[in-house]
Amino acid sequence: MYNVTEIVRQFKSKWTSQLEEDAILAACQRHDYTWRERVLGPVLTVRLFLLQILCGNTACAHVPHLAHVDLTASAYCQARARLPLAVFRTLLDRTLDKLNRELHDAARWLGHRVFLIDGTSFSMPDTPELQKHFGQHGQQMAGCGFPIAHVLARMHAGTGMVLEMLASPLRTHDMSRVVDLHPALEAGDAVVGDRGLCSYVHLVLLSLRGAFGVFRMHQRQIVDFRPHRRHARARRRKGVPTSRWIKRLGRWDQLVEWVKPKTRPMWMSAEQYATIPERLLVRELRYHIGRRGYRVRRVTLATTLIDSVRYPAEELSRLYGGRWQIETNFAHLKTTLGMDVLRCQTVDGVLKELIVFALVYNLVRLVMCDAAQRQRVSVHRLSFIDALRWLIHATPHSPPPRLAINPDRPGRLEPRARKRRPKEYDLLSTPRSILRKRLLRQRVKN
Repeated sequence: MYNVTEIVRQFKSKWTSQLEEDAILAACQRHDYTWRERVLGPVLTVRLFLLQILCGNTACAHVPHLAHVDLTASAYCQARARLPLAVFRTLLDRTLDKLNRELHDAARWLGHRVFLIDGTSFSMPDTPELQKHFGQHGQQMAGCGFPIAHVLARMHAGTGMVLEMLASPLRTHDMSRVVDLHPALEAGDAVVGDRGLCSYVHLVLLSLRGAFGVFRMHQRQIVDFRPHRRHARARRRKGVPTSRWIKRLGRWDQLVEWVKPKTRPMWMSAEQYATIPERLLVRELRYHIGRRGYRVRRVTLATTLIDSVRYPAEELSRLYGGRWQIETNFAHLKTTLGMDVLRCQTVDGVLKELIVFALVYNLVRLVMCDAAQRQRVSVHRLSFIDALRWLIHATPHSPPPRLAINPDRPGRLEPRARKRRPKEYDLLSTPRSILRKRLLRQRVKN
C-alpha cells in the first residue's frame, strides 16, 4: 500500500515522525478515542486522508484505487468522520512543535526569524450546516452560492512552511484573529503583513512579546515626513497626522510617536484595552517602485524596528517585497493542491481537511528544502509542482530528487487576463428549484 510517511523518512526530519503509526495511535489515546480492530483503523484512515490531499484533493471514490485497498468510498468517509477533530489537531500541533525547532535558525533576516501573515478564502459544498457556520457572499441569493470560509495563515518566510491556519466565517477581519497567532512568537521574531494588519494595538501587542512588526501603512493613516510638523493633539484634524514627530532618519524615513486611539477594537475587551500603553515609538518610511508596469508606485511602511543603522531602509523594503511570496504559497495550496474547494460537508470535516492540507503542504516543502540544499539554490526558485509529482510517485528507495528550477525573472510583467475562454453558460443567479419549474412550464407549453 502507498505510504507517504515511509517515503519522507529518508529525509531524517524529526517532525515527520509525528505522522508515523505510533504517533497517530498516541494522539488517539490522548483524547480517549477507542476503536474496533477493523481495516479502516485510525492509522490507515489518516494515511488515506494524506494520500487524498497529496493527489490534488481527489474524489473519495478514487482513494481506494490509489491505495490498492478493498473498501468503498462510503466506508472511507465514515472512518474520517469517526476520528475526532482533536486527533488531527494534536498531530498538527506536534508536527509544528518539531518543525518550529528545526526552523529556529533557518533562513534568518539580519538575525531575526521572519513570519508572513495574510488571509485568504476557500469554498466548500452547499450544505445547511456549512452555510450557517461560514456564510456566503452577500451579493448572492439563497441557493445560488456556496459557503466560503476565511483563513488566516502564518508562514515561515525563509522556507515557505505553513505554521498555522485559522478558519473563520467569511465576514471575519484579519485583525480579529491575528492575536491567536501571537502565542507561537518568540522575542526577536519579525512579522510581515499587509495594511490590514497595521494598527496601533497590533504593534503594541507584538512589542509586549518582544517581537517586531513590518506592515504597510493603512490607507487611512496620515503620514507627513516634514520635520517638526504639526500633529493633532486633542482630536483628529483633517489632513493632520495624529503621530508626534521625533527624529528624522532619512529623506523618507522618520521616527514618530503613535498615540493610543480613544476607540478600542471590537475584538478586544475593555479590560485588555485598558492595559495597553498610551504611546509607542514607530518608524515610518517610504520607498518608491521605479519599475514600469507596476500598479503601486510607492509604499509606506510602519515598523517597530527603529534602529536605522542595523535595519537600513533598503533592507526593510527588500523584506516587505518578499511578503508577496505568501501569495504564491496560497496559489500552491489552493490551485496546485486543490484547497480552493474542499469536499467535506460538515464543519468538523472541513476543519479536518484544512489540517491535512497543512500537513501535506509541509511535506512537499520538506522535499523542496532538502533539494534546495543539495542544488544550492533558494527554495523559492524550486518548482512546487515538480516536488509534488515526485512525492506522489516516489518509493521508499527512490533517490533524492533533482527538482526543476524556475528562472529568476525580476520585474516580470504579465497581464491579469486569461487567454482560454470559459464555457458560455449563464451564472446561477436564481435558485435552482425555481429554474427547474420554469423549464417544466416551457416543456408543457411546447
